[in-house]
Amino acid sequence: EPAPARGQDRWEYCLAVRCGVMGRVSVLQHREEPDMGAGVRTVLGDVSGEVAVFGSLNADLTVRTERFPRPGETISGEDLVILPGGKSANQAVQAGLLGARVRMIGAVGADGHGDLLIESLQRAGVDTAAVQREDVATGTAIITVDSAGDNTIVVSPGANGRVDVSTAQRHQDVIRGARVLGLCMEVSPDAVEAAARIAHDAGTRVVFNNSPFHPILSAGLLEAIDVLVVNEHELADMLKPGTSDTAAEPERERADDATDWGDCARRLAAMGIPSAVVTLGGRGSMVIEGEEITPIDPFPADVVDTTGAGDSFLGTLLAALAAGAGLKEAAGAASAVSAFATTSVGAQTSYGDVAAVEQHFG
Repeated sequence: EPAPARGQDRWEYCLAVRCGVMGRVSVLQHREEPDMGAGVRTVLGDVSGEVAVFGSLNADLTVRTERFPRPGETISGEDLVILPGGKSANQAVQAGLLGARVRMIGAVGADGHGDLLIESLQRAGVDTAAVQREDVATGTAIITVDSAGDNTIVVSPGANGRVDVSTAQRHQDVIRGARVLGLCMEVSPDAVEAAARIAHDAGTRVVFNNSPFHPILSAGLLEAIDVLVVNEHELADMLKPGTSDTAAEPERERADDATDWGDCARRLAAMGIPSAVVTLGGRGSMVIEGEEITPIDPFPADVVDTTGAGDSFLGTLLAALAAGAGLKEAAGAASAVSAFATTSVGAQTSYGDVAAVEQHFG
């Protein structure tokens, strides 16, 4: 892989998008200014777009340890930290911080954790009028973070279990009024499909993150997806036989350097999915639009905690698409903003706006 050219700063190089169509790779320069914040602002645009996020809100209960415990083992950790989280709420907060006009649809309990989540959303400028209060505990995520910044997560749904088809129907005006709808699978699959169908019928772009991973997706949901976002393992599992009515046979268990991305694109198209972003961890991501395959370079960062980094990526993608950016440009911005999110502890508490990202990396 070539190094940055003389006079080309790290941001300028890493946000250059390597475009490869059916095996041909070339480097495209998307901006001239050696200024990181300007790069993100260019992608997000000057006018904020309307984003709706439908799904989960959790309180993240986090303990840092030197290493993860083995089965049956008890180890000591640092002090318990309680922070706002939930995949959907995280995405909403990141999109809001980047300037999008965001409306969150979901549920929390009538408890202190619920208050924490509502306050965090509102600080990011997110409209919480469609977040209902329920007579059950707020959803929680039990997170362990090791010394390398990697994490394990167990989720208790709590009030998220009250988000159902009627929730989508009750707030369909919010969904219909958005330019982009963000969805994940931390709430009822039936509710997710209902929200997706409402958005699809209204012409609202549907960005679907199949996480937590569901191997079986309904035909109704697949037909409504405009942009699928999955990691390399989830992609491999989605392409296994039996994952949908139209899924084809896979050729390998995970995406890697030898992956036939053109074949993956054709298989996704056969499932009714026109475009996708496949995250590859430290190797960046891959954007699939029809038969066009575009690798997106990762942005280097001193990793402290990866909790919520994927949701930061999704939130940035939502904000950029709502601002009118193309999928490749949106994924490039998401790579940078989510890298910033790994440089401090927590999910929402680690997120930044354009100015914070510029100050850190500039």
